[in-house]
Amino acid sequence: MQPELTLNAICERIIQAPLGPHRRLIAISGPPGSGKSTTAEHLAGLLNAQDEKTAVVPMDGFHLDNRLLKEDGNREKKGAPQTFDATGFVRLVAALQSDEAVIYPLFDRGQDIAIAGAGRVNVDVKTVVIEGNYVLLKNQPWQGLSKHWSLTISLAISRDVLKKRLIKRWLDQGLTKADAEIRAIDNDLRNADFIITNEQFADIKLTRNPK
Repeated sequence: MQPELTLNAICERIIQAPLGPHRRLIAISGPPGSGKSTTAEHLAGLLNAQDEKTAVVPMDGFHLDNRLLKEDGNREKKGAPQTFDATGFVRLVAALQSDEAVIYPLFDRGQDIAIAGAGRVNVDVKTVVIEGNYVLLKNQPWQGLSKHWSLTISLAISRDVLKKRLIKRWLDQGLTKADAEIRAIDNDLRNADFIITNEQFADIKLTRNPK
């Protein structure tokens, strides 16, 4: 896909994608800080404006609780693949293929916790945009998601822009500049490299390099 492909053009691709069987599930993948949430919300807004009932489901609600991460020795690696309830997320995606309402957890970044039962995909929703770092991984159990996707989108962003975004994200969370740089470089960018190396080929690759 060419970088200049517009979100309107992607919406057309989504509308043409098959239902399977009751809903059309669209995957948006990319490194942390690449703009997955913003892109998903923009696409959903455009689709709903065309009377295509659409909801966004983030993967982040499946972050393991900090107590479990500490118990497993993964507290400082939060955001890496093993710090998510991947099996639970795969079950959710499978459930989204049903013709029923589906409840799912959401992640509260300010409190740094997942909140159970905080989101819902209503019965009349026919398109669900599912965004997350690892939705296109080749590794198990993530690879089990691939059979559910009607269309896949991968976001690409330059490393310099990504680094600046990630440092700013941690600064906004109250970290010192030194700690923000450590979290961004030693954790987030490592996860970004893992995604790039282990991600499946996407139907659409969207380049996002805002200044």
